[in-house]
Amino acid sequence: MVPVNRPNKDGEPSAEGEEGRPMIKENANQPHTSSTQSETSVSQRLEGVRKAARENKETKFTALLHHMTVDLLRESFYALKRKAAPGVDGVTWQDYEAGLEDRLVDLHGRVHRGAYRAQPSRRVFIPKSDGRQRPLGITALEDKIVQQATVTILNQIYEEDFLGFSYGFRPGRGQHKALDALAFAIQRKQVNYILDADIKGFFDNLSKSWLVKFVEHRVADRRILRLIQKWLNAGVMEDGKWSNTEIGTPQGAVASPLLANIYLHYVFDLWVHAWRQQRALGEVIVVRYADDAVLLTRCSASNTKRTQIASWGTSGSG
Repeated sequence: MVPVNRPNKDGEPSAEGEEGRPMIKENANQPHTSSTQSETSVSQRLEGVRKAARENKETKFTALLHHMTVDLLRESFYALKRKAAPGVDGVTWQDYEAGLEDRLVDLHGRVHRGAYRAQPSRRVFIPKSDGRQRPLGITALEDKIVQQATVTILNQIYEEDFLGFSYGFRPGRGQHKALDALAFAIQRKQVNYILDADIKGFFDNLSKSWLVKFVEHRVADRRILRLIQKWLNAGVMEDGKWSNTEIGTPQGAVASPLLANIYLHYVFDLWVHAWRQQRALGEVIVVRYADDAVLLTRCSASNTKRTQIASWGTSGSG
């Protein structure tokens, strides 16, 4: 079994420790260097959710939306990129900041009354290094705010559930830590085989129905679930024309990285973790960043072991 480090928080891990290397003094819910009184109160209210998620992995949370306060919406607004391109509403960050408090009170009321409506994403394309184009969905500003607030709430649950080899789009983690884990494994472990797997078109092709089912393992608040479904079903606008999206979640939407991690937690992380403990021959180190995964192992030249790795590569490369 791969040794894992444990975050230094009351002797309890907030999630499985990072993969294959010593932990630095930083955990998943690291505090801001200078938090306002509002941010502190938001954090304190959400700590109860995190504590319940930590203590019981089977708990389904039935009441989460009340944590979406005006304070949290304000914090979410200021967490957004100031110079981000506007969505279909044409509203910029600077536009919304004018009269911010009244806007947030109104948004808060619509969310809690069920009157909030998600707007379609504005689809744009950016070139990839191989000459193809990657579709991005730019969401409207209010959708970004509500998504950011929802992600903040749900992170309290999923940062207790996600495994240590998941590095993409998580608080206190990122590309550098993923690369550090790979470098540590290659330099310090006896690694002979490296499997690099990329799930082709993951964000554009994930199943919405399965995603909602996965979220329902932990979230039973129908209002939060309806918010997620509103974003998934809002569709896209391209050249002034609306189109429905039967599958996928827009790359570029604030909530998409967390939703993608939830999906992959159930279809990949839990499976590969059980596989390496129960069936893999020898130590296997896993590093996943969003839809890219690397497996490293010390594997002899026997046909059995080569077949085992090859069979995983066939089913796991998507």
